[in-house]
Amino acid sequence: MKVLAAMSGGVDSAVAAARAAEAGHEVVGVHMALSKNRDQTRTGSRGCCTVEDASDARRAAEKIGIPYYVWDLSDDFHDLVVKDFLSEYAAGRTPNPCVRCNERIKFASLLERATVLGFDAVCTGHYASIRADGPSGAPSLHRSRNMAKDQSYVLAVMGPDAVGRSLFPLGEYETKEEVRAEARARGLGVSTKPDSYDICFVADGDTRGFLESHLGESPGEVLDDDGNVLGTHRGTHGFTIGQRKGLGIQRPAPDGAPRYVVDIDPASRQVVIGAAELLSTRELRATEVISFEPLEVGRQVHAQIRAHGEAIPARILEVPTTSAAPADPATADGSLRVEVSTPLRGVAPGQTLVLYDADRVLAAATLERRS
Repeated sequence: MKVLAAMSGGVDSAVAAARAAEAGHEVVGVHMALSKNRDQTRTGSRGCCTVEDASDARRAAEKIGIPYYVWDLSDDFHDLVVKDFLSEYAAGRTPNPCVRCNERIKFASLLERATVLGFDAVCTGHYASIRADGPSGAPSLHRSRNMAKDQSYVLAVMGPDAVGRSLFPLGEYETKEEVRAEARARGLGVSTKPDSYDICFVADGDTRGFLESHLGESPGEVLDDDGNVLGTHRGTHGFTIGQRKGLGIQRPAPDGAPRYVVDIDPASRQVVIGAAELLSTRELRATEVISFEPLEVGRQVHAQIRAHGEAIPARILEVPTTSAAPADPATADGSLRVEVSTPLRGVAPGQTLVLYDADRVLAAATLERRS
């Protein structure tokens, strides 16, 4: 196949590109320049799309022996990921920018450009597997064998069509050290480069400072669940459901127990805090459903609501009125509702819900507020 290899400048994407070339595909490497600040530099595991990253990707492509280009997708990234991140927090929701980046940049903008240029597939260094065991033999998305690095959760929103046009060569590796060892064996200089963590466009890791600098201050009240004013805050965007620290209150709870953010209302600029039990729920409701196969009421599944969270047993209570067909990645209409076997705490609107059958992804959706 003619394959476009997305090369971030890290060890994972470099080994993935090398594996694709070794498999006999016609591979072209491309580095996505996502940051508008071209002078940004990397600090250890923090930073994204830096000069160093682009140079590392170029050197890896040269070593592999494939053509290499840099594509400026910074406008798309800013409009579809950064702006979304800010607007979601402003609305009192908790987004996952990695999910949005995979959905809208790596498997939308990038794949669209690749298709126009005649590429058959996009190859990335994500830890996930694609197998031909979906409905009617269609390609399906599975967890990586390396569960510590598994990224199927953040990839689930890509949908079945994009899965069918993607390659994830790292899905069968059991450890990250195996990948680094292969990079060393291939003479790739990025074999010891540290992984990137945190939100890539918040290079210093100060998410609250980033939000304040872009959304400004919008003072309001911090209340308990009885409506008593306990303090003030500088903006609801500085809070997320389940947060325990930095609540801006001086008085302890009457029973001395910790208190958590249990509700956020940007319209009234109020943040409500309460006891841990107010955070627990056994029912999840989500919209913007993307299905890899038809979903049925009563089906037993596993549900996961955080990238590094645990998938727990659940039962489907309600499915969208028009569930997306296996070959159609269109978002389904209506709600997806599931009941989990044990109560979950800190379920926040805007998070992604992913359903699994064993290690196979069934669907992804966006969590809504609890009723």
